Amino acid sequence: MTATRPLRVLVDATALPKERGGVGRYVDELVRTLPSMGPRVVVAAQQRDQERFARFVGGSAVLTAPAWAGRQAPRLVWEQSGLAAAIRRTRPDVVLSPHYTMPLANVGRGSAPQVVTLHDATFFSHPEVHSTVKAHFFSTWTRVSTRLADALVMPSEATRDEVLAHTHADPRKLFVVPHGVDHESFRPPTEGQVAAARAWAGVPEGVGYLAFLGTLEPRKNVPALIRAFVDSCADRADAPVLVLAGGRGWDDDIDDALAAVPSHITVLRPGFIPDELVTGFLGGADVVTYPSLGEGFGLPVLEAMACGAPVLTTRRLSLPEVGGDAVAYAASPQASDIAEALGGLLDSRDRRAELSRLALSRSALFTWEATARGHLDVLRQVAT
Repeated sequence: MTATRPLRVLVDATALPKERGGVGRYVDELVRTLPSMGPRVVVAAQQRDQERFARFVGGSAVLTAPAWAGRQAPRLVWEQSGLAAAIRRTRPDVVLSPHYTMPLANVGRGSAPQVVTLHDATFFSHPEVHSTVKAHFFSTWTRVSTRLADALVMPSEATRDEVLAHTHADPRKLFVVPHGVDHESFRPPTEGQVAAARAWAGVPEGVGYLAFLGTLEPRKNVPALIRAFVDSCADRADAPVLVLAGGRGWDDDIDDALAAVPSHITVLRPGFIPDELVTGFLGGADVVTYPSLGEGFGLPVLEAMACGAPVLTTRRLSLPEVGGDAVAYAASPQASDIAEALGGLLDSRDRRAELSRLALSRSALFTWEATARGHLDVLRQVAT
């Protein structure tokens, strides 16, 4: 890189699933925002994402992986071979691998500097909330990347602390860059947006609802949320509905918790929510509930805050870094403590209104532009 030539960045977006979660939004927003800050960005992508990324960087700057690399294991094979070849061919100033792994051939003399994003480290600290295969895969790759990458980006101080506690990472290579939120998409919803989300979820007319949004996996603590909902709402004349929106995941305890829900209160599981309904779903809720056992960042909490929702979460790992004093916290992730905190919010319209106001103010501090600037600082430092 010279003073007269823009920084050339290759971003590997091939690990993203079709249905975007937090990591997907993070990569999409980086690719959308970085080119406006000067770098020339090239994106390696799955064929299904070619048009999406072409809107941001131009069609000629999108390198598509072969169709056979669309699943996780073949994708990793392509990363280690096809992506490594693409790096040698395009000769970027720096490579950003935004999902734990990196091409091992891009290491050593003559290779492009390598930056890797580590989204959380609960694979070390809470392996029981992940599948055995997933915990082994990501903990192994985290160790590899901390050893071989030139720099590592993570979204919270809590994640940085965990990485340092469980690996031999050089702290000088670790950079904390918080995620942002798209304030054009995530904002207090209109009545029409709320009505559309309610209709999609199946919430009855005139009934309030509690919202959960996320993959129904053990880390999200959904069985405890269901039991807390029963404890706090079973005796309420105006009991809200609990709506669990998101991919089904692999938490086998959810069905047992649902079986114990009394017939006069309702839990709905409408599935993966379309992007255009998320704002109305979050912003229309009486309370957005996110009693996670630990997050690398907690993007659903931030997005709910930006929609003006009162949020109930836990103090585990990074969540206080996101919520600050603008959300309510359960004393612990146990069902009894979640129930106590939830009941207090449902009993106080004033407290919910205060949290809504505080949430809008705090969420304004988080932008994807600031996230992109933080990444650009790291990329430039590594490239030079």
